[in-house]
Amino acid sequence: MSLTPSKLLKIIFGIGLFVILCIGGFTYRHLNSLSKTNEVIKETYTLRSELDNIISNLKDAEVGHRGFLLTHDSLFLKPYQESKQKIENNLARLDTLILANQSQQLNLDQLEIDISKRFVIFNKSLDIADDKIILSEDILLLLHEGKIKMDRIREDIAKMLDYENKLLLESQEKNEQAIGVTPLFLYGILILTLILLLMAYAKINDDLKILKDNNEDLQVFKKLTEQAEIINNSATWIWDIVNNKFEFSDNLYRLVGEEPQSFEPTLENFFSYVHEDDREGFGQQVNLMIKKEDLPFATYRAVHKDGTVRSLRAYGKLMDTTIGEKFLLGVTTDISDDVKNFETIEERNLELVRNNKELSDFNYVASHDLQEPLRKIQTFISRLETKESENLTEKGKFYIEKIKSSSARMRMLIEDLLQYSRTSNSDSEFKKTNMNMLLEDAKQELSDSIEEKNAEIISDSLPTMEVVSFQIQQLFINLISNSLKYSRSGIAPKIEITHQEVLSKNVKVLEKSLFKYHHKFTFSDNGIGFEQAYGETIFELFNRLHGKTEYSGTGIGLAICKKIVENHHGVILAEGKPNLGASFIIFFPFLK
Repeated sequence: MSLTPSKLLKIIFGIGLFVILCIGGFTYRHLNSLSKTNEVIKETYTLRSELDNIISNLKDAEVGHRGFLLTHDSLFLKPYQESKQKIENNLARLDTLILANQSQQLNLDQLEIDISKRFVIFNKSLDIADDKIILSEDILLLLHEGKIKMDRIREDIAKMLDYENKLLLESQEKNEQAIGVTPLFLYGILILTLILLLMAYAKINDDLKILKDNNEDLQVFKKLTEQAEIINNSATWIWDIVNNKFEFSDNLYRLVGEEPQSFEPTLENFFSYVHEDDREGFGQQVNLMIKKEDLPFATYRAVHKDGTVRSLRAYGKLMDTTIGEKFLLGVTTDISDDVKNFETIEERNLELVRNNKELSDFNYVASHDLQEPLRKIQTFISRLETKESENLTEKGKFYIEKIKSSSARMRMLIEDLLQYSRTSNSDSEFKKTNMNMLLEDAKQELSDSIEEKNAEIISDSLPTMEVVSFQIQQLFINLISNSLKYSRSGIAPKIEITHQEVLSKNVKVLEKSLFKYHHKFTFSDNGIGFEQAYGETIFELFNRLHGKTEYSGTGIGLAICKKIVENHHGVILAEGKPNLGASFIIFFPFLK
């Protein structure tokens, strides 16, 4: 999938937004970590404060306890009782602070047990205190045991404080590590974000330059399009299907004889310029356009205010946009000249039909009316030779021979003209035909001449092709007859007919052909040949390279050959060398 500039820009902005979100997330995480560290510090401070208060309250309880033992004054029992209550409150608060910490919870349980034991000793010593005996041996033992319990309590408190200090140190280490990495990380991310934003800015700047250049190109293209519309007598229009709005180019107004943008581009306004005889049909096509969102070629006439009538043709094609908009893009062309030319062609076609009829009539006259008096002339000449030859002088006999020769050439000319006219008929049907059969029929037709000249005809195997059979047979007859006619005196004619398939691009005269392949037929002989300078003129009608006294003929035979080859979309060439022979090369196109 190709990465377009717009997609690249979106990716860059997406990465930048992701980086910013990462920065925000990381910052939030770091602040949250700092907040947790502060909470740990705060909890540690509160815990230390409560533990200090427990020690202080225990000391107050001891002071009150000793004061009572020494003085037996109940006044000392009041601070003792208050300290006991304070210690219970301290323990309750500690229990709340370390609720989630199992290790500290165990330490607190041990502390509570030791404190409880200490107060048991307090209570025992108070119970056995005697007003008369200030310090009994049991009381001294209890005081000594109380000291031991107090030391144990201090150890419990120290253990809890050490654990809290350890937690605090771990939290501080993590916080210091985070604080050490965070600036570098944030700085790196900010640099990356800045680079991405600079890349995006550079890309936007380049796109703006390209957009500016494109806009300038579009302005130039718009001007060129307007000029092209004027030159080509065409115009463009756009139908916004969703909003049912039209937009006409300036030249569409000119096509209906108005100044550009001289009226609102609506169907109703445009219809006022359509010829009244075409409004119904054109309206139906427009209704189909609105219904099917498509406009095939629609032809109608537009009437200018000065009465000028112009023929127009419109065409529309649907275009969908990626945002769901639909437009019908249309082109309207002034085809008045084409209509006029078509009418001229129609007139010329009618004239051609009349000429063809006249030519057909001429053919009939040539084949019947002209040949009938010619036959009578030849008949009377024959009778003169038969019945009056003894009465004719030598000069008269000479004139009769001249008349016979002229009438024979006249008959040959009429027949060749009829044959040429026949080959000009384009209505002949093309059928798949075995060319070998046509060649054999042509040889059979010329069998007398072939036998008389003792000619040898060598032929390759010929293909089956779609041709007009009688024309190809006539082509073979004319080419073989030409070789027989122009054979060298005293040398038996030898005619070689070869065939091969060729690529059009490999033959100079076929380079521009639309067909990739051609059949190549070559008719070569060992006759008198000709100068290559006459290679093209030899196919012209009535053209003769030799005098009529040297060789018989009308100069139509090779012209007929060229006409037949052209009827089959082929090419015929002639190559010759004097006294060495001639070759006629024919190319017929075919699809493989």
